[in-house]
Amino acid sequence: MQYFVTGATGFIGRHLLPLLVERGRVTVLVREGSMERWQSVRSLLPASADLQVVMGSLGDGKLPKVDDLGLAGCEFVHLAAVYDLMAPVDTLLEANVDGTRAAMGLAKAMGARCFHHVSSIAVAGDYRGRFTEEQFDEGQRFPHPYMETKFAAEKLVREGDLNFRIYRPAIVVGSSVTGEADRSDGPYYAFTFFRKMRDTLPIWMPLPGPEGGPVNLVPVDFVARAIDAVIAASGKDGMTFHIADPSPCTLGETLNIFSHAAHAPEFAIRFDRRLLRIVPKPVREMAASFPAVQHLADQVLRSIGIPSTVVSFMDYPATFDTTNADAVLSAAGISCPPLATYAETLWDYWLRHLDPTRVNDATIATAVRGRTVVVTGASSGIGRAAAVELARHGAVVIGISRTREKLEEVQQEIEARGGVFHVRPCDVSDPAASQALVESIWEEFSGIDILINSAGRSIRRSAMASTDRFHDFERTMKINYFGTISLILAVIPRMVQKNSGHIVNISSIGCQSYPPRFAAYVASKSALDAFTHILGSEIAGTGVTATTIHMPLVRTPMIAPTSFYRSVPTMSPEEAADLVMQALVNRPREVSTRLGKFGEVVNAVAPGLNHLVMGTAFRLLPDTAAGQAASEGDGGQSRSQTGQESSAGDDNSGMVVAVLGQLMRGVHL
Repeated sequence: MQYFVTGATGFIGRHLLPLLVERGRVTVLVREGSMERWQSVRSLLPASADLQVVMGSLGDGKLPKVDDLGLAGCEFVHLAAVYDLMAPVDTLLEANVDGTRAAMGLAKAMGARCFHHVSSIAVAGDYRGRFTEEQFDEGQRFPHPYMETKFAAEKLVREGDLNFRIYRPAIVVGSSVTGEADRSDGPYYAFTFFRKMRDTLPIWMPLPGPEGGPVNLVPVDFVARAIDAVIAASGKDGMTFHIADPSPCTLGETLNIFSHAAHAPEFAIRFDRRLLRIVPKPVREMAASFPAVQHLADQVLRSIGIPSTVVSFMDYPATFDTTNADAVLSAAGISCPPLATYAETLWDYWLRHLDPTRVNDATIATAVRGRTVVVTGASSGIGRAAAVELARHGAVVIGISRTREKLEEVQQEIEARGGVFHVRPCDVSDPAASQALVESIWEEFSGIDILINSAGRSIRRSAMASTDRFHDFERTMKINYFGTISLILAVIPRMVQKNSGHIVNISSIGCQSYPPRFAAYVASKSALDAFTHILGSEIAGTGVTATTIHMPLVRTPMIAPTSFYRSVPTMSPEEAADLVMQALVNRPREVSTRLGKFGEVVNAVAPGLNHLVMGTAFRLLPDTAAGQAASEGDGGQSRSQTGQESSAGDDNSGMVVAVLGQLMRGVHL
């Protein structure tokens, strides 16, 4: 048996090819730009496989000459197509329609016995009810261009003069054996939502959700084996085969199966969307047409990683008869595995290889390569570590700090590694200087893509020891809040105008747990948190995003004067920079540790408990030498209390800090 295959390097093709080479000689059509992918596919096939490669492209008409290939009477398997729902219409038309027309011409020229066309259940469009394998043009409409192009391609085959067999796979997911998939789209868009639920909510929390109609998912290995079996079957020309799950799960069941696989809370309360029909259709359509409603829907979908254009594919109105396919597959001992038996395999592979929010070198580079990134506080600590990491991944980094000499040291380090770093000394607590700096950078570099506000000041001193030090609160607020705000106000109008930009503010876990002795620091960072939260809602939908990072305790020069921190588990500046990279890759509203979130919950649910814990910590842990000195000038009673607290702290600090250090990771200073 001889086979000629288009799309052999595609997702289905890579799984079908090993089955075909077991049956006979296979000739594959490979585009010049896909040779690297072909080599990868070829390496997985037996060295003894009878394979022949011809160069050509269906899309641009560069077809191979077939006279000398000896393929008369072959089985022509047409897999080449674009399945990307986000692809432009022109691309879909060229690949799916024009490509099919070219493939049919090639099959006719070589004298192929049968044209095996891989179509899709998408040809059913918005058809409601049971769609049989004999049905095709039933007056259905097509909510998405992909559906329309698959229908048009299948129509060409049906109206042509070639023997044909048509295959309509359902929604194809990864292998049921290995979980392998080639990209994170289709049903995988929802996986980001499952991961967010897992990371945010306890697994026992019941959630409301839709029941919906059947969602027909099929693993790629089943699709390949089914197509292979039908190709090999005799007497099936002119027939259509639904390569689908004969017993698909509903949308609600599917969501719960994947929630279980992701260890996320399940949708225990499921409602039938037909209940919405209680509201008259004109009212529903009018409400959906409001720009505010459309904007809200888009924002919700974007926040959970689901493009609005693919929502129509999540819940087909049609169900699919599989009579023809079942007759062949049952004889071959092939059946579609239930989704629940391989959902964990799909999830595990996606989490390890395809999760677009997974922070690694590739995703960081995608987020920052070639972009202009301004980093304040870049001369040391978190800012310096972030600048080094950004430059390593190809960003054009502009470092801001008061001290030119320290910035030049960072520049030498980065440039020695082949990175790009520009020195811009500036006191960001001066609003006029910040405004002028932004204007000069914007003009010189044609914009700022990312602003990372890492510069900050910390003061560890109790409020009672600060009664005569109002300037502590002024200077902390001046740099942590007003200095940062001045930069944001300078860049945000420009970012909104070009519909692109990201602002990252380094805040503190203290804004979630309110540790004693940090009133000045936490107050300034809390003000920044509130501003960023409000700004985020105001710029939603503009292409500009803002992220707050609630940093735990980081080993920076700022914490060096506080000796007992040497006993506390801390995060290195490089580990802190990883949190910054996470913010740049995912662009969330907030990046927090689980401890920080726990502190928020405790303070909201049991504020008295949080007050008790922090009050105890205040009495057990010592004040700084500067704080004690300040207290000694406040009178005998204050001095006596401070002395007692300091003694208790000195005696117990090692033990207490060791215990608390295992429970919480402090605050960023």
